[in-house]
Amino acid sequence: MIPKIDSEIGILTYTTDFSGCGGTIRNQKDDFNVSELITEKAHSKICLDSGFAVYKLQKNGIDTTHALNEIFKKHGIRLKSLGLKDASAVTEQFVFTTYKTNQHFEINESKYNLKKLGFTDKVLSKKEMVGNHFRIKIDGASNELAKFNEFDKILNFYGYQRFGSRRPVTHRIGRSLIQKDFAGAVDLLLSFTSEYDKDENTKLRELMDDKSKYPEALKIIPKGMDLEKIALKEMIEHGDPVKALRALPLSIRRFFVQAYQSYIFNRTLSMSLDAGEELFSPQSDDVCYNKNGELGKFENDPLQRLSIPFVGYSYYKKTRFHYYIEKILRDEGITHKDFFSKEIQEISSEGGFRNSSIKCDDYEVKDNIVSFSLSRGSFATIVLREIIKPENPLTSGF
Repeated sequence: MIPKIDSEIGILTYTTDFSGCGGTIRNQKDDFNVSELITEKAHSKICLDSGFAVYKLQKNGIDTTHALNEIFKKHGIRLKSLGLKDASAVTEQFVFTTYKTNQHFEINESKYNLKKLGFTDKVLSKKEMVGNHFRIKIDGASNELAKFNEFDKILNFYGYQRFGSRRPVTHRIGRSLIQKDFAGAVDLLLSFTSEYDKDENTKLRELMDDKSKYPEALKIIPKGMDLEKIALKEMIEHGDPVKALRALPLSIRRFFVQAYQSYIFNRTLSMSLDAGEELFSPQSDDVCYNKNGELGKFENDPLQRLSIPFVGYSYYKKTRFHYYIEKILRDEGITHKDFFSKEIQEISSEGGFRNSSIKCDDYEVKDNIVSFSLSRGSFATIVLREIIKPENPLTSGF
């Protein structure tokens, strides 16, 4: 039985035969640990006395974006990251300046600390981040946990965090943006309610469903709803949905579109598997990534990994997945060309490719703790979903 929340984000299947060990995650703040992995070559470059400053950001209870914003506001240091880590884990990641300096700082705050590592002569790039290592405690797991060995049979679905977890709305906002329903996008951001959300949040969103109550809502909106606060202010002042959307950080505007693309990708995987497509091994004429992360046609190389189109305005149609993608786009009432936005050009997305399955390395179980490494962009919660087989992922800590 597929949980309702899974189907809401396009995940309609399991791919392992394992019956599930049950249990819950994230019961304590240090139960879910994530450490970013970069290439050995990139590591070896962090050794100079000046240049681009590199730090290790350790955090808990705050996401990367908010942590970096706070560091800039409090300490005047503008930093970039290689990837985003959410607030519901203890995480370590590399952050760096994009300007040359010979100064290094160490910062200790309640939710994060910044440790100096060194300097590089070139800014670190996302290509140098190879993935993440996870160490996760599963409370209440049965003895079956030790028997799980199908980590090479897991599809590369986008996980719950991509869609808002308890409030799966990000892909819905993205859909409205692509359909050019900008007023609808703002309405979803402010007033979409979810049965999984907290009661106090639902009450506030029901209030924001009435535009005449916007000023009242602005007075009581909590600190955690910073995006809603920005949009609310703009709507009160100008009443223009496009202005309200453009007031949001660019990364967030793009993220909504990416979440919608992720939903389409999840549906593509689900539909393709249901139709009997081979998704774990590439075949003749498939598009693949090689061991260096370069995209090309299948060449009978065992190190090549099958990739599936990630829909955008430059969508590549010549794959065996075109039939499924076109059907999904028809169901959604859009075409791939709609991912180019004339009205808000900066959210346009050309699309690309994504691996069809998860590459899970260094898998280990010790008592009720699992640890493993995943390639960049893969979600630990998707691995855990196959291990635990939760009846309700959200109440199980996902």
